[in-house]
Amino acid sequence: MMKTLFLHPPSFEGFDGGAGSRYQAKREIKSFWYPTWLAQPAALVPGSKLIDAPAAGLSLEDVLPTVKGYELAVLHTSTPSFAYDVKVAEALKQAYPQLVIGFVGAKVAVAPEESLLASPAIDFVAREDFDFTIKEIAEGRPFASIDGLTYRGEKGEAVNTPHRSPIANMDDLPFVTEVYKRDLRIEDYFIGYLQHPYVSFYTGRGCKSRCTFCLWPQTVGGHRYLVRSAEHVVEEVKLIQRYFPQVKEVFFDDDTFTDNIPRAEEIARQLGKLGVTWSCNAKANVPYDTLKIMRDNGLRLLLVGYESGNQKILNNVKKGLRVDVAKRFAKDCHKLGVTVHGTFILGLPGETRETIEETIRFAKEINPHTIQVSLAAPYPGTFLYNQALENGWLLADDTTHLVNDRGVQTSALSYPHLNRTEIYDSVETFYKQFYFRSGKVAEMVGEMLRSPQMMRRRLREGVEFMRFFRQRQA
Repeated sequence: MMKTLFLHPPSFEGFDGGAGSRYQAKREIKSFWYPTWLAQPAALVPGSKLIDAPAAGLSLEDVLPTVKGYELAVLHTSTPSFAYDVKVAEALKQAYPQLVIGFVGAKVAVAPEESLLASPAIDFVAREDFDFTIKEIAEGRPFASIDGLTYRGEKGEAVNTPHRSPIANMDDLPFVTEVYKRDLRIEDYFIGYLQHPYVSFYTGRGCKSRCTFCLWPQTVGGHRYLVRSAEHVVEEVKLIQRYFPQVKEVFFDDDTFTDNIPRAEEIARQLGKLGVTWSCNAKANVPYDTLKIMRDNGLRLLLVGYESGNQKILNNVKKGLRVDVAKRFAKDCHKLGVTVHGTFILGLPGETRETIEETIRFAKEINPHTIQVSLAAPYPGTFLYNQALENGWLLADDTTHLVNDRGVQTSALSYPHLNRTEIYDSVETFYKQFYFRSGKVAEMVGEMLRSPQMMRRRLREGVEFMRFFRQRQA
C-alpha cells in the first residue's frame, strides 16, 4: 500500500471549498464543512492521512514539509479553486519529484482530460465515484487496469480507462468518523445555523431531483439516491457519540435526505432511542406526519432549498416544487417547532427585478429562522452551464469568475433585461429586507438573551456579516 496523503489544498483565507459545500466560496459568515468526499477514500486506505488546510488555517508553506515521505497525494479541487490547486500540485511536485499526484472532485469528473493536461504535475484524475478508484491506485495497481481513471500516457497524452460502475452496496463504505477522529479537529468546523461543535456525514449519494443548477447530482452523485442501511447509519452515529461526546448536533449532508421518506422515518425512530440531536437537508414538500416523526425523534433543523418564490422560475430550473406546497411545508415546520435554514438563489433563468422582489416577499412570509442567499452559479457539467452558453448569458471563459480574487462569489450570468451587477446587488438587498425587520430582530435578540453562548456567537457572526459586505462592495 502506497503511503497516501489526502489534501484539501490551501486556498483563499476562509474559503470553504470542501466537498460538503454546495458552492465553493467564502461565506457571509465564516463556515467550514467537513471534507467528507476525501475522508471516504481515506477510510479505505490504511495508514493514510487527511489534511484539511483551509479549516486548519494552513498555508502552502505549512503543508509542504508535512508531505515528505508520502508516495501518493490526492487533492480535492473545484472549478473556482482549480487554478490555485494546480499551483499547489506544482509546488508539491517540485519539492518531491517522485510524488504521484491525483485530483478528484466535480471539476475533474466533468473535464478529465482538460484537467489532467492543465499541468505536468498532475499524474491522474479520478472520475465519478472515486473511492475505490483511489484505493486501487494506493494498492499499486497499474493505472490501465483501474476503472474510472484518466491518466498521463507515455507520450504525455490523456488516457481514459472505462467508467467505474456505481457502488453496489453503500454499506461497503467504512465510517468517515474514524478519519475525523484520526486526522481532524472537530472544533475547526462550524456552520452558522448548526450547533457547535457538529459532525456531518453522508448517509447516501445522489438526488432524485433534476434541478438544472445543482452541481453534485449532475457530475458525481447521479440522480439515483443510493443509500446506506438505517442500521449502518445509526452505528456511525453511535461511534460519533463515543468518539466526540462534546458534539451537540449530527448533520446528514445527503443532497436530499428526505428523498426516501420510509427510510428517513426509520432512521429517525432509531436516533430517538439514542437521544441525539440531528439535522438534515430536505425538500420543501415533506408531509406533516413525517415531519412529526422526525421532530419527535430528535430532529432540530432542516436545511431547505427554496431557491425562488416565483413558480415559473422553479419550473424553469426543474425544481419539482410548487410554491403553495412550500408554504404549507413552512407552516407545518413552524407548528412542530422544526427550525428551518432556507436557501435562495438569485439570477436563475427567468429572473427579473419583479421576481426578485417576489422571492423576498415569499421569504419573509414563510420566515425561516435563518437564510442563505446565493447567486446562480453555472458550474461546468450542469444543464444550467450549457443553457447559459447557448443563450449567451455566459461568456465561454467566464467560469473563472464564479468567485473573485478574494474568493467571494460573483454574478456570472447576465440577461438582456437584468444585468449581472443588478443581480449581484440584489443579494445585499435580500439580506437587509429579511433580517432588518422588527419581528426578526426581536426573534434574534430573544435567542441571544436566552443563551450567553448564542449571544457571543451571534455578535461574532454579525461582525463577520457586516465585514463581508464591506469587502463585497470593495
